[in-house]
Amino acid sequence: MSSLLLQPLPTLTSSSSTLLFLQNQLHSSSLTSLKRPKKIILSKPRKIPSFALTESSGSPESLDPSPQTLLQEFSDCFDLPPDFFQQLPSDLRLDLNDAAFDLSNGPVLDECGRELGEILLNLSRAWELADTSTSRTLASKLPVLESSLTNNAKSAFGKRLVSAGRRFQSMGQYGQGELQKIAKTMITTGKLLSASSISTATDEEPKKETRVLKFGDLQIEITPVKANIGAVIALVFGVGFFHGN
Repeated sequence: MSSLLLQPLPTLTSSSSTLLFLQNQLHSSSLTSLKRPKKIILSKPRKIPSFALTESSGSPESLDPSPQTLLQEFSDCFDLPPDFFQQLPSDLRLDLNDAAFDLSNGPVLDECGRELGEILLNLSRAWELADTSTSRTLASKLPVLESSLTNNAKSAFGKRLVSAGRRFQSMGQYGQGELQKIAKTMITTGKLLSASSISTATDEEPKKETRVLKFGDLQIEITPVKANIGAVIALVFGVGFFHGN
C-alpha cells in the first residue's frame, strides 16, 4: 500500500503540455470576450435645413387682406347690444358725435358718389342719435358696395374712415374694448383704401403726336411752346422768299 502512495506522478509529455496550454488560452480569451461589453455606435441625427422650416413668403397668409374683407370686419364690429351707444357716458357721446362729423363732413356726395355718400350721411346721423341697430344695418351695406367704387371715391372714403376712426380711438378703453376694435378696423381699412386707390391717370393719358416743320435745312419740332416761334420763322422765310422773287 505505501509503495502505491509514494509512486511518482507520470511526467507530462511536451505534446500534452502544449495542448493544455492552448486550452487555457482559449478558455481565458472566451472569458475576456464575455466580460468586455461591445461598443454601441450612435449615428448623429441629421440636421434639417433651415429653409425647410421657413414659411414661404408667397403663402396666402402673408398677403394683405382686401378692402372688402376689412369692410366686412368693420361691419361686424357694430354687432353690439341694441342700447350700446345709448349707455355711453356723456363725454364719449360727444366723441361719437365728432366721429359722425368727420365721417360725413363736406361734399361727401361729390367725393364718394351718391350711393356711398348717402350711406355715410345716414350712418353719421345714427351715431348722433346713438342708434346702434341702424348703425349695424348701414355698415353691413359697405362691403358689397366697395367693388363698384371709383379710385377717387375709395380715396375720399378711406380718408374719412381714418379721421372718424381716430375719434373712436380717443375714447379709450370702455366695456370689453368694443370702441377700440372699431377704431382699429376703421383706421386700417381707411389706410388700405387710400393706398389702393392711387390714380393711374398718367398711364392712361394718350401720347401727343409730335410734328416737325422743315425750312430748308432747319427742322423745328412743334410743341405748344414752340408754335409761336415756328410761326415767326415761317413768316421770315415767307417775306424773304417774296423779296427774292
